[in-house]
Amino acid sequence: MILMKKLLFSALLLGAGMFLNSANAQISKNPNKFLGNITTNNSVNPSGYEFANMWNQITAENESKWQSIEGSRRGTFNWWGSDNAFNYAKNHNIPFKFHTLIWGSQYPTWMDNLSTEQQYAAIVEWMDAVKAHYPDLPMIDVVNEAIDGHAPAPYKEALGGDGKTGYDWIVKAFEMAHDRWPNAILIYNDYNTFRWQKDQYKSIVTTLINAGAPIDAYGCQSHGLEDTSIGIFTAAMEELQSAFQIPMYCTEYDCNIADDNQQKQRFQEQFQYMWERPYVAGITLWGYIYGSTWRDDTGLIKNGTERPALTWLRNYMETSAAKAATGPFEKGYVKEASVYVEPSTTNGFVGYEMSVLVKARLKTKTISNVKLYANNNLIATMTEAPYKAQFTPTQTGKVTLKAVVTATDGTVYERPGGFQVYQNRSPFNGVISLPGTLEAENFDVCAEGVSYHDTDNVNEGGTNYRSDGGGVDIVTGNGGYAIGYTAAGEWLEYTVDVKQAGEYSYEAYASSGSNNSAFSIGLSNTASITPLTDRIVVPNGGNWDDYTVLSGDLKQPLQKGQQIIRLNILAPYCNIDKIVFKFKGSTAIDAISTDSPSTYDLFTPAGTFIGRINDSNADELKARASELGGNSPILILRNTATGKSLKIVNNHR
Repeated sequence: MILMKKLLFSALLLGAGMFLNSANAQISKNPNKFLGNITTNNSVNPSGYEFANMWNQITAENESKWQSIEGSRRGTFNWWGSDNAFNYAKNHNIPFKFHTLIWGSQYPTWMDNLSTEQQYAAIVEWMDAVKAHYPDLPMIDVVNEAIDGHAPAPYKEALGGDGKTGYDWIVKAFEMAHDRWPNAILIYNDYNTFRWQKDQYKSIVTTLINAGAPIDAYGCQSHGLEDTSIGIFTAAMEELQSAFQIPMYCTEYDCNIADDNQQKQRFQEQFQYMWERPYVAGITLWGYIYGSTWRDDTGLIKNGTERPALTWLRNYMETSAAKAATGPFEKGYVKEASVYVEPSTTNGFVGYEMSVLVKARLKTKTISNVKLYANNNLIATMTEAPYKAQFTPTQTGKVTLKAVVTATDGTVYERPGGFQVYQNRSPFNGVISLPGTLEAENFDVCAEGVSYHDTDNVNEGGTNYRSDGGGVDIVTGNGGYAIGYTAAGEWLEYTVDVKQAGEYSYEAYASSGSNNSAFSIGLSNTASITPLTDRIVVPNGGNWDDYTVLSGDLKQPLQKGQQIIRLNILAPYCNIDKIVFKFKGSTAIDAISTDSPSTYDLFTPAGTFIGRINDSNADELKARASELGGNSPILILRNTATGKSLKIVNNHR
């Protein structure tokens, strides 16, 4: 959760007597962290072995995954396998980790047939069901393997998609988990974290921390390290810890080595180093019965005989160093404090004030004060919630934040954070007036990650149209310039001035020589992206020189005034020349039919969703909308069935 200057021992709220004492025969005698393992072929106890005689933490290998529990039919839950592991842990006083809530690999395939809204509802139902069944989980792998090329959830758009941070959907998943299990240690889990995808892993976890997501620890699966030298391994571990400064779990450790002595050597080097790091809260081995593990030759007991690696492990865990190794949590799984640092934006600008909220909560203690530092300079001391401070950046570069929470008994808890500061953004060739034409190559001037995002820093378009666009690829096409060589996840933003508020249609000029190329249009707000279109698929025209016009209506009206439009690349290899926005008009509230009830979504003019209203009478709709709308002078209602939008002057200000 957080690194603590002083650890406070407290009881874990998991039911009377649960997880308090460990069996004497367990390999680990350390009271500060656990040595765990997983179920074997859906069984807790493989033939001839009692799990709790060896291990003091359990994770279900597959039985707690969404597909395993709700895979057959929506609303039908099979808890049998997961309950076996959970109840065993409860009966033997060892902690159980729930693996996993969100994963793009083992999820119910019936999700693929649902709309985005229905997928979100299904996610809520799934998390609510887990909460009802397991109200007091100590540890949860909230999101598993979200790095591109691993298994990011194909239903991530239902959780907000990439959004402003690039990982809004993961932030949302953690917020949903924290709402249900505030006392659980919430973990982001991924593999190849020490090797091939280390930088991508750093990007995800750092983004989550800096966005104020309630992530308490990072999980390193630790597969595929058989040929990794101890020097490379330890350097990678320290690099990650230096970047994150929150606790780590080794969640799925194994060594795929047939040679007994070589496997033993890797255990001696890697396991011992991890175990003795104070920021490592626990190690979970990924199987131990030879022939019944996920990867070949990783088992530690072969034909009833312990392999040398396991013999070494038993002997090592009897040493003073192993028994005395400290960790960031009591017993490896008890979370006393929840502290998260949430700036109002992850991209600040020189001279513009922003706010920073420290979300702090102690489970059994009382907070005395919260101090917030920016680049090691104290900017606020706060004694009452909400713990919010104002900060005005004075120069470009990274601002490192740190919250220090002091309890009334003197216990101190810390949490890092940060954001980037840029010179203020500006339109490239003047503000784009709407109705009018948005030229794709004329995205705003600022910096990578602020006014645009490209997957590399090389302009492969072969033009010299812009020198300030980083790696955005600008090509010639359709009689002028266009963006090309696009990749999924890239985006561009444009400052527009809407001259007429109301409903708009669009005509996008695009081309592709590949199948399934796609993009979307959104409205970029301070903290989120509001979709203006659904997925716009660019047909395969056989090449990238023949542009076609793709048209439709925006999903919600545009408010008059300056705002920022975002062009999102959802699938690669489309060229986009321009988007023409056409005004369609607006509808007065008095035109609402009162013949039958309708459902309306309520928005602010900036596109922020406020709530949903079910009414048939115009006056009742107006009153309810104004009641929910707060101080917004103008409110927008959109009929969920027809898509028709209505503007209301808020008389209840």
